[in-house]
Amino acid sequence: MAEEVEIPERFPAGGDVTGKRVVITGASRGLGRVLAHAFSLAGARVALVARGENDLKAVAGELAGPTLVCSGDVTEAGFNEAVADSTVAAWGGVDVWICNAGISPVVASPLKTDPMLWRQVIEVNLTGAFLGARAGARVMGDGGRLIFTGSVLGDRPRAGLSAYSTSKAGLVGLAKALALDLAGSGITVNVVAPGWFDSPLAEGWKSNPKLAERILEHTAQRRWGNAADLAGAYQFLASDAAAFVTGTVLYVDGGYLLV
Repeated sequence: MAEEVEIPERFPAGGDVTGKRVVITGASRGLGRVLAHAFSLAGARVALVARGENDLKAVAGELAGPTLVCSGDVTEAGFNEAVADSTVAAWGGVDVWICNAGISPVVASPLKTDPMLWRQVIEVNLTGAFLGARAGARVMGDGGRLIFTGSVLGDRPRAGLSAYSTSKAGLVGLAKALALDLAGSGITVNVVAPGWFDSPLAEGWKSNPKLAERILEHTAQRRWGNAADLAGAYQFLASDAAAFVTGTVLYVDGGYLLV
């Protein structure tokens, strides 16, 4: 008889982030604000990062658990390093860094894309994620978690979003490369790729009946996602249950890429 696999005395609870020290960029609104609430309610300490200090303070006031407010530009290396140092000073370290800050302007075609706009999207969505991951990895120990917010549009672009789709596709390559580079330090690097959610970013599509119908036709579940659908993916990747998950993309898209 083949030797049986040894059964552990305990299994890590999927999504358990109790006591985790979590940095969330783009935390003042949208998905970042949702994640701040989700992690705080789950018992994590949350460092809120975005440009607007007043907006961050408003989110911090909504949360019951410990918070830090760090306002600044994620495209600046020094600011990311300062966030890392402030979190270490306050809480002794960083366990999870969620690179969520992003922008999504819509243009008519590549021929009408201003080069400055292209650079801005790449700088915020891709370079900002790299700089955040770099700062987080410096202060993380074994068990650290880096999580990028990607998008199904990195796999299935739509017209007028060449810069955005490129930035999100680039995040997948970045995550895989960093997963290799940081594996020896015990740090995992993964991407959560949302589909179409009922959020301000999707309002332009949702308010247009023809565009909305096309999106739902390509979504197996035939509905828009909501906040409760998404947070658990981040919490799983942030938890001890995901210790052997790295360099991967977790799609939360209702089957958008299947249809």
